[in-house]
Amino acid sequence: MKTKASKSLFKTSLAIVLLVLFQLLAGFAFAQNGTIRGAVYEESTGEPLFGVSVLIKELSTGAVTDFDGKFEVQVAPGAYTVQVSYLSYTTFELTAVVVTAGQVNVLQDVLMKEDASELETVTVQAAAIRTTESALMSVKRGAPNLLDGISASTFRQIGDGDAASAVKRVTGVSIEGGKYVYVRGLGDRYTKTVLNGMDVPGLDPDRNTIQMDIFPTNVIDNIIVSKSFTSDLPADFTGGVVDIETKDFPEEKTMKLGISGGINPSMHFNKNYLTYQGGKTDFLGFDDGTRAIPTGGSTNIPQYGQVVGNPNSPAGLEYQDILGNFNKTLGGTRQASMMDFGLSFSLGNQIVRPKVTWGYNAAVTYKNETEYYQGAEYNLYGKAIGETDTELEALEKQRGDFGVNNVLLGGMAGIALKTNASKYKINILHLQNGESKAGTFDFVNTNLGANFEAKQYNLEYSQRALTSILLSGTHFFNGRDWEVNWKIAPTLSSIEDPDIRFTRFRLPTNNISTEVGLPARIWRSLQEENVNGKGDITRNLSAFNRDAKLKFGGSYSFKHRLFNIQSFQFPTGDTELTGDPNQILAPENLFSADNRNGVRYNPDFIPINPNEYEAYATTMGGYASMELNPAEKLKAVVGLRVEQFNQFYTGTNQTGDIVYDLVEMLDDLDFFPTVNLIYNLKENQNLRLSATRTTARPSFKEMSYAEILDPISGRTFIGGMYQETTNGGTEVLWDGNLTSTRINNFDLRWEMFQQRGEMFSVSAFYKTFDRPIEMVQFLADPGTFQPRNVGDGAVAGLELEFRKSLKFIAPSLEAFNWNTNVTLAESQIKMSESELRSRQNSAKEGEVVEDTRQMAGQAPFIINTGLSYNSYTTGFEAGLFYNVQGSTLTYVGFGNRTDTFTVPFHSVNFNLNKSFGADERIQAGLGVQNILNQKRETVFSAYGAEDQIFSSLSPGTKINFNVSFSF
Repeated sequence: MKTKASKSLFKTSLAIVLLVLFQLLAGFAFAQNGTIRGAVYEESTGEPLFGVSVLIKELSTGAVTDFDGKFEVQVAPGAYTVQVSYLSYTTFELTAVVVTAGQVNVLQDVLMKEDASELETVTVQAAAIRTTESALMSVKRGAPNLLDGISASTFRQIGDGDAASAVKRVTGVSIEGGKYVYVRGLGDRYTKTVLNGMDVPGLDPDRNTIQMDIFPTNVIDNIIVSKSFTSDLPADFTGGVVDIETKDFPEEKTMKLGISGGINPSMHFNKNYLTYQGGKTDFLGFDDGTRAIPTGGSTNIPQYGQVVGNPNSPAGLEYQDILGNFNKTLGGTRQASMMDFGLSFSLGNQIVRPKVTWGYNAAVTYKNETEYYQGAEYNLYGKAIGETDTELEALEKQRGDFGVNNVLLGGMAGIALKTNASKYKINILHLQNGESKAGTFDFVNTNLGANFEAKQYNLEYSQRALTSILLSGTHFFNGRDWEVNWKIAPTLSSIEDPDIRFTRFRLPTNNISTEVGLPARIWRSLQEENVNGKGDITRNLSAFNRDAKLKFGGSYSFKHRLFNIQSFQFPTGDTELTGDPNQILAPENLFSADNRNGVRYNPDFIPINPNEYEAYATTMGGYASMELNPAEKLKAVVGLRVEQFNQFYTGTNQTGDIVYDLVEMLDDLDFFPTVNLIYNLKENQNLRLSATRTTARPSFKEMSYAEILDPISGRTFIGGMYQETTNGGTEVLWDGNLTSTRINNFDLRWEMFQQRGEMFSVSAFYKTFDRPIEMVQFLADPGTFQPRNVGDGAVAGLELEFRKSLKFIAPSLEAFNWNTNVTLAESQIKMSESELRSRQNSAKEGEVVEDTRQMAGQAPFIINTGLSYNSYTTGFEAGLFYNVQGSTLTYVGFGNRTDTFTVPFHSVNFNLNKSFGADERIQAGLGVQNILNQKRETVFSAYGAEDQIFSSLSPGTKINFNVSFSF
């Protein structure tokens, strides 16, 4: 499958290159002239204006904007005055527009203000309209729902090279793991990421959010965060929908080569770095077969009990052959670590022909990053027995070092074609990611009556691949009276975890037993196919003697997954061991006719494998909405969306007494009403009110019996269909009936827009949750966590955002800008009867157990603030940014298992950028991350007890640098 996908991608890329070369050769004839290119928008709404006259006054020639508001005029080199005029709008003149032979002068963010007098002319020098946030501010001001976002103009100012780094500047947005977006402090379950308006799975298909660091900022037009629901959006979000909009028609010809690197003194050039010998293609993000499973994935293999009596039988010889083909490396080696480095290349252009305009974009990104965590901790604590002893007791303590090498190879390519009334686009995205880990830990166990110390060795590799194609079209009829949009996006994604290796020796004897844990090998495989399609029809009409819009459409989504885990344990028999993990599978130690009690394998997946399942889900949606102005200053957007969601499952439980064969697990028909009201207090001020309903559904993994181990941390995920009981099965703690969550959302926002992208807004929101899904600690098995529906919940919050130039202090500070956004939230969950009873039964003396608690995954506050400097004349930019998220409940405690909370991570980052050379074609940047050298920690917290470490990692302080060359 991988080879076919690669060949298909190569052929498509070759076709794109040939088409681009043809267009370039055809365009040489126009090289003697220069080009003036731009876009015109309506100032109050940010919508493109169609049919605007663009006149070159000195030549009495010009053009008319198309349905995207864009125009192009080719003229001889020189300086010109460009006049922009439109019926009922103030005429706009740009002076000193300089045109160079063979070059493009881009006039961006030309905003026209409605003015019935049509007599006034606004004259501005062309140099004064350098790219700003103005157009995005206009979109926010006129949008039917609550919007926040960041545009391409800000990416360079901040100095961030990818979307993940840039989007965290948006109000209420935080980034988890440097990759995934959370909105308003709500976790991944309640945040959705889409690409060009379409649902595209990421490298981890169990997440709602796609990995954001794969998108270089120079191919992105805008990142828009919708915080309130309108009926044309998918209903499975609550915090927000993050839409990454890539450029389809680049304003000018671009070709950029980027080189980046990073040095972390605590991680790089460290001689103690842990790694192991992998495959020859690890540097490309995939295994070359070195880690292949010796059985070929078959379940028809001989077992030890069948061959021990006759090792030389055909089955016995097959058993020995399989055993001998297991990779013998079980422990890592120490060697010097390398620094981070990356390469990127992108190109794009638009080519205008008499009847059509072509646009193309292509980008390739390569990142190779190394991390080395020293003194990493993964612990388990529980409440002590008895009401008076409040301090937590250690159950498992694990401390050690591990190294990580992460490779990301990504490619994007797109072609767009535009006629007078239509636009067509095709975008292709392919991502390949490989990550290897090697760790050595000291392990101490005091749980379940087993007391021992051990040395633990971990080796892991995970490879992920994603290929997605997006086809879309936009068509206008009768001018702009009717607009039809359609999109279809098929996607293939896979995750392969070949040969995860776990070994633990008991100290000081260096022996191995079931009590300590037998050596284990794990192969995991996930294959998923998605097809998403949608169509939208918009009718521009009149209601109440004012402009109005009727919008309706439908969508369909199909997802299919195959998942399988095959794991083996290796009893060592009477083999004498020295504590060297690489000695265990030495040929002389393996089972044979002369060594019948030697090291052998036992397959855990025979005869029952609850970790093999097939699932698929379909979502059919339809909607209708009306946007109208019932009063002069009031806009109302009302709509209704209906979705039919079905999810099916094939698999078995752990004991094999429950077997499902494409059984329907969820059958949800839901109606999602939306009401959005916008009252225009003043020309630059809005008051918004929103009331909507949305949903959150369990993932394939959550709606399963699967048990998925993270060997390094020792944590195990168990699917939500597995029941948990206590007291000999008489008390049900969880019934295994996982259901979707319904959410009601209410938003109120006041916003004020000022010049030069300055703005101020205050928002309030309130949400109710019907049986939300949270990760709960499994009572019977420490270190195991399960998704469960808990009691009903609610979240109330406030948001504050402002962007302000420091010019108000002194004119000399005009180049300095202060950006701040703050989110405060208060959450509450009404505990289920079983959770409340478990907390009451384990309560300590003096502890009062309420029937409510805070919501898991909901941060109590998020603060983003930054001071930036930007000088267009010198090409010098700098910024100092601070981000922190309040302590957040991550895993819900149960019984003597206590709640875990994140510790606030105070992130202080500095960026410095400078442009050099003619037309600023060389850009260099320097950044420092985690200046305060903070640790990322999660802790156990309980009444009257000192917090204890659940997990602790020291990411260190990292210095990044990048250089890019534009051709």
